[in-house]
Amino acid sequence: MLPLFGDERRRQINLGGSSSATTSQAAILNQARARRVERETARKRQESAVAIQAWWRGITDARRVRQKLREQFAGDITGLTGLRCLVLIGPDTEFLDGWAAEVLSRGLLFGLAHGRDQEHWLVLMRQVFFLLLRSVSDRPRSESAVSCLQVLCTLLNPASAVEVLGFSGNQLTVDITEYAVRHDLYQYLARSIQTIGPEIKNAPTLPFFVELIYRPLNTLERSSEAFLQCFQSLAIHILTIPLLPNRIPISSLTALSAKLPLSSLSVLSTSIADIVSTIPLQSHVHLIANLSAFTSPRYAILPLSSFETYLQLMTASLSILPVHALDPSSVSDARAPAMSWADDEDSDSEHPQVAVVESFAPTPRLPPLDPRTQKRLQTLPSPAHLNALLKAAQHNRGALPDLVSWLVNLCTVWPTRKDKILSTLLLYGGGGLVREIYRDYVRNSPLGKDENMSFLMDQSLASAWPPLLLLTELYTHSLLTMGDDEFFSNSRTSLTLDELVAFSRALFNIAFALYWRDDQTKIQEGGVPGLNLRWVGVRDKITKCLQAIHARDSRKPFMPENHWHVSSQIDMNSFIDAAVFEERQLDESSAPRALTKRQLSLFSPRLGILNNIPFAIQFETRVLIFRRFVENDKWNRSRDARGRIDVSIRRGHIAQDGYDRLAEADLRAPIAITFIDQFGEPEAGIDGGGVFKEFFTSLCKEVFDTDRGLWLANKRNEIYPNPHSYATEPHNLNWYRFIGRILGKALYKGILVEVAFAGFFLAKWLDKQSFLDDLASLDPDLYQGLIFLKNYTGDVEELALNFTVAIEEFGVAKAVDLIPDGSNVPVTRENRLQYIYLTSHYRLSKQIRLQSEAFFEGLSDMIDPKWLRMFNQQELQILLGGVNAPVDVQDLRAHTQYGGLYDNDEPTIQAFWKVLEDFDQEQRRLFLRFVTSCSRPPLLGFKQLNPLFAIRDAGSDEHRLPTSSTCVNLLKLPRYTSERKLHDKLLQAISSGAGFDLS
Repeated sequence: MLPLFGDERRRQINLGGSSSATTSQAAILNQARARRVERETARKRQESAVAIQAWWRGITDARRVRQKLREQFAGDITGLTGLRCLVLIGPDTEFLDGWAAEVLSRGLLFGLAHGRDQEHWLVLMRQVFFLLLRSVSDRPRSESAVSCLQVLCTLLNPASAVEVLGFSGNQLTVDITEYAVRHDLYQYLARSIQTIGPEIKNAPTLPFFVELIYRPLNTLERSSEAFLQCFQSLAIHILTIPLLPNRIPISSLTALSAKLPLSSLSVLSTSIADIVSTIPLQSHVHLIANLSAFTSPRYAILPLSSFETYLQLMTASLSILPVHALDPSSVSDARAPAMSWADDEDSDSEHPQVAVVESFAPTPRLPPLDPRTQKRLQTLPSPAHLNALLKAAQHNRGALPDLVSWLVNLCTVWPTRKDKILSTLLLYGGGGLVREIYRDYVRNSPLGKDENMSFLMDQSLASAWPPLLLLTELYTHSLLTMGDDEFFSNSRTSLTLDELVAFSRALFNIAFALYWRDDQTKIQEGGVPGLNLRWVGVRDKITKCLQAIHARDSRKPFMPENHWHVSSQIDMNSFIDAAVFEERQLDESSAPRALTKRQLSLFSPRLGILNNIPFAIQFETRVLIFRRFVENDKWNRSRDARGRIDVSIRRGHIAQDGYDRLAEADLRAPIAITFIDQFGEPEAGIDGGGVFKEFFTSLCKEVFDTDRGLWLANKRNEIYPNPHSYATEPHNLNWYRFIGRILGKALYKGILVEVAFAGFFLAKWLDKQSFLDDLASLDPDLYQGLIFLKNYTGDVEELALNFTVAIEEFGVAKAVDLIPDGSNVPVTRENRLQYIYLTSHYRLSKQIRLQSEAFFEGLSDMIDPKWLRMFNQQELQILLGGVNAPVDVQDLRAHTQYGGLYDNDEPTIQAFWKVLEDFDQEQRRLFLRFVTSCSRPPLLGFKQLNPLFAIRDAGSDEHRLPTSSTCVNLLKLPRYTSERKLHDKLLQAISSGAGFDLS
C-alpha cells in the first residue's frame, strides 16, 4: 500500500545539486543561534533594568538624605553639625557660598576651634578648605566666589586665628596650611590665575588669589619640610605662569613682591634638579622671566646662600633651553646662524647664510613668546641688570662662580645678545674682570694641565669649565677692539704677557686634545656637564681665542720659542703621510670640496688641526704638506689626460690678452704661452715653463699696478682692493676673479710673486677675523680716533657720535649706517665698543667685501681653501713671495745647474761663487731678483726653485754685462778672466736694472 504523503524513508534527490539535509542542518543552527541571542538580550535587559532601578533608588535615597542634610545644615549653619553636613553635601556652590557668607558675617569661623570640639573642627575644616578651593578654581572670575576666598585667606592667616584662639590658633593655621600645600593648593591657584587671563586685572577675586600665594610661605617654619614643599610648588606652578606680573593688580603685585620670602631661596638648593625636571620645557622661559622680575630688586640684600641658589636655579633652567629660545619667534630657530655684531659677516650680503648644524635630530620648538615676555627678558642682558649682578657678586664673593655659570649659559642660549653681554662685562668696574676671573679661578684650574688631559671630559672637572669658557669669550671679545699699545702695556683691562703665556698654553692643550681625539662622535654629541654647550662648541670658542692670540704673536712675537708646537708629542713624518692620506680619501669620497673647518675636524683629526690650529705644526712642515697636497692633486688630474692649453699673448697687451684667453680656462692644466711680437709674428721658442713664468711676472706687474684703479697701497706699500664703488662694477669684479685665479696658479706651480698684500686682506683669504689693530696700517688717523674713544673717561655722548661712517666718492661725502637707522642711534659708554668694532669692520672688511669675494672665488678655483687655512697672514705672504731671510749662497750653489762650457770647477764659475760670497745681503737680494724676478729665497731652500737656478756660458766678450732670463731662472755669464772684472760687471748688471735678454 502506498503511503498517503509519500515514503519519508525514501531517499530524496535534489536536482539543484545541493543536499536538502545540509540546508536543514544550517537552518537548525541558525535557529539555535537566534534563540541564544534572544536569551542573552533578555538577560541584559533584565540586568539593565535592575541596575537602573538600583540607581534610581540610590538617587532617590541620596536626594532624601541630601534634603535631610540641608534641613539639618539650615538649622545649624555655623555649628559642628552644619560643618559635618557641608562636608557630606560636597561641592555644592550654593551651600558653600552661603556657609562662607554666614561665618564671615557672624565672625564664627573659629568659633568651634577650641575645647573638646577642636579636633573635630580641624578635620572637618580641612575638608571644607579643599571644597572651597575647588569651587573657586572652577569659577575664578565670579564675584560670588569672593566670600569663599575670604574664608580661605582667613584660614591661612595666623593673625586671625590667634586673635580668636590665642597662641594655639597659630598651630591650627599651620596644620591647615600644610594640608592645603599637600593637596595641590598651588596647582589650583595657578589654574585659577591663568583662567582669569592677563587682560582682566580688575577681577575681584585676584587680590585673594595673590594672598593665597604668599600666606603659606609666611606661615610655615622656614626650616620645616612643609616650607620646602611649599617653595617648590611655588616655583613649579606659580612662577611658571606666563606674564605673571602682568596679570596682577599693582597693589597685589606690590604685596606679593614684599611677602615672597626670597631671602630663604637657599632651601631650594638641594632640590633644583627635581624642580627643573618637573617643569615643562616651554615653562622654563616664564620661570626665568618671573623669577628675575621678583628677585632682581633684592640682589643687594639677598644672603649669599640665597643669591647662589637663585643663580643656580636660573642657570639650570637656561641649560635645558634650546639655542635662541629667548629670541623673538623670527629668529628662534635653533639652527639659525648666531649672528651678532662681532661676527665677520655682512647683514646685507646677497649670499645665503649658512649655519653649521651639529645634529639633524629634531630640535625642540617652543611656542612664540608674548611681546611682553620678550620685553621682560630683555632686562637679562641689559647693562643695568648685569651691573647689579656683578655688584652683588662682588659683595658676596662666593657667588661669582655661580654668576659665571649663569653668564656662560645666557650667552649660549641667547647668542644674539652675547656681544652686548661681553661688552658690559668688559666695561664693568674699569675693566678688571678679565684679570679677576683668570687669577681667582683659571690660573690654578686643572684644565689644560699636561697631567689632566686624559680626564678632560670627566664629570669631576665640571665646575672648572664655566670660568675658563667665560674668560675665553671675554678675552676674544676684548681683542677685537684692543690696540697693540694696550695689549703690550700691562693694562689692568688685560692679562699680563706672562699670564697670557700660561693661559694660551692651557687653551692650546685643550684644543689639541679635542681635535686629536680619534672618537670625534663624542665631541660632536657630548656636552659639558651643567652647561647647554656641546664639546664641539667648547672647541670652537677656544680655537677662536687661540687664533686671535696667535695673530698678535705672529705680528709682534712675545711667546717663548716652540710655545705653539707639538713636535715633541707626535711623529711629524707619520703626521704628514696621514694628513696626505686623509686628504686623498676626502678627494675620493662624495664629501663636498668646500667643507667647513668643523666638518673637516669630524672627517679628519689631522686636517682639523691644520685648518683650525695650524700653528701647532711647524711652518716648514705645513709647507711640505701643502706641496704634497698640490702634487697629489696634479697626480689625480694627470689621470684625466687633459690636453695642453696653447695661448698667444701680444707683448704690448699682456694683461688684456691674458684676461681674454685665460679668464675661463682650466688653469690647472698645462699652459703653453706664445708671445706675439710688435709685428704680429710669434716669437721663436718652446714654452717649457719659463715662458709662462715670464708671462706671469709681466702680468703681475700690470695687474697689481695701483695706477690701474683696482688696488691701493698703504704706507707700508702693502696692497689691498680699492674700496671705491668703481671697483665693485661687474667688469672689475671679473678682473679680481681673474687675478685670484692667476695668483692661485702661481701658488700651484710654486712661482714666487714679488708683491706684498695687506694683512687684513690676506685675512679674508683665510676666513679670519679682522681686528681694530689691523686698521692702523690702513687708516692711522681713524685708528687713533677710535683708540681715543675707547679710552675716553668723560661723557661719551658729548662727542655727538652716531652709528654712521663717513665716506667720500667722486668728491661727494655721505654717511653710511653701521646698523639699521644708525644715524639716530647715539654712541654711548655702553655701546662704544660696538661702534668701534663696526667702524673698523666697515673699513677693513665691508668696503672691500665684493672685491675680496671675487678674488677669493678665483683663488679657490686653483687652491682648495682648506689648504690655505693651514697658514696665517704672515705665513701666506711668505708662501707667495718667499722668506725674508738671508740668501744662503752655499744652498744656492748646491742646487745650481750649468750649461755650455761651464761646470762647478770651471775658473769663471769658481770666481763667480767667490764674488757672490763677498756680496752683502742687500747685493745678494739684488742678484736674486736679477735672475729670478724675486728678491726673496724660497722658504724651503733653493731646491724648491722652479726651475732650478742655472748658469750658462755667454761667450768670451769680457766687455758684455751678464744678462738673465728670469723666466727660467737663468744667468748668462761671459767668461771673465779676472775676478775683479767679474765683480764689477755683475754688480753693474744687477744694480742698473739690466735684465731679460731674449736669446
